[in-house]
Amino acid sequence: MNVKITGTGSALPGKILTNADLERLVDTSDVWITSRTGIKERRIAVEGEYTSTFAAEAARRALAMAGAQPEEIDLIILGTVTPDFPFPSTACIVQDLLGATNATAFDLSAACSGFIYGLSIAENYIRSGSAKKILVIGSEVLSRIVDWQDRNTCVLFGDGAGAVVVEATEDTDCHTLLSTHTFSNGSHWNLLYQQGSGSRNPATDRRTIDEGRIYLAMEGNDVFKHAVRGMEEAAVKALDANGLTTSDISLLIPHQANQRIIDATAKRLGLDANRIFINLHRYGNTSSASIPIALDEANRQGRITPGSNLLMVAFGGGFTYGSALVNW
Repeated sequence: MNVKITGTGSALPGKILTNADLERLVDTSDVWITSRTGIKERRIAVEGEYTSTFAAEAARRALAMAGAQPEEIDLIILGTVTPDFPFPSTACIVQDLLGATNATAFDLSAACSGFIYGLSIAENYIRSGSAKKILVIGSEVLSRIVDWQDRNTCVLFGDGAGAVVVEATEDTDCHTLLSTHTFSNGSHWNLLYQQGSGSRNPATDRRTIDEGRIYLAMEGNDVFKHAVRGMEEAAVKALDANGLTTSDISLLIPHQANQRIIDATAKRLGLDANRIFINLHRYGNTSSASIPIALDEANRQGRITPGSNLLMVAFGGGFTYGSALVNW
């Protein structure tokens, strides 16, 4: 059984936080942020908006493109590190919001690689015959776990969601998912993480809040080096598995973390700028949502042409990393 992507969708908050806005919140500047990250603005959730809010809307748009009804969905996989609650899963909340009454639903925690991990799971469910139609979603509200006094991290992140409908098919010539590849390296977990509020630093312990353990923490320089190597490794694995080279890739959609990481990865792969899709400057790093948001935009803008090879690569906390190759 083959696997194809039949619909894409995305959803973003209406509130825009620009670099100029950040200049009034923290010791930074538009020049500093742009030169180091490539980010100009990001979307921020407001009161009453949650990870499930954007996940459900992105899913609705993907379902509409696929011409699918919510009750046709067998499985909902939601990648996120900012769920509505520790439990129940945000995927279950999304199931209820959509009316996907026949779906099994669960969350997946792989940080910025969450969407690729989700695609890999969906691929295996379909190839094994366990499901025929799956929603894979990446959704985050990272603005609620960043320290808005830390200029090294608060300038990087934004909120939003992206989704795809993945279906079983006998065809091999229509948006076919050729392969997925996932990796992890847990020896570097402490270079990008949120200390609270799990079992080590519970929310019930006052120190979790008083000592700032509730915020995302990152060793930027170390993450940069591992991210470039990891995304290159994942990309090469996908190419080798399908007997392709970088010259066969029509468009690369990388995790939108940092312009320097994207540039360094592209250089290692020998890809020029016109074969890379970037929307980082408008949304910042939306973690598990970044690739599906970019995929939806590239799709709706006509950047992905029929028969082209689309390569997606991601890297995130854990460390986790992975790739997916699609013949569009």
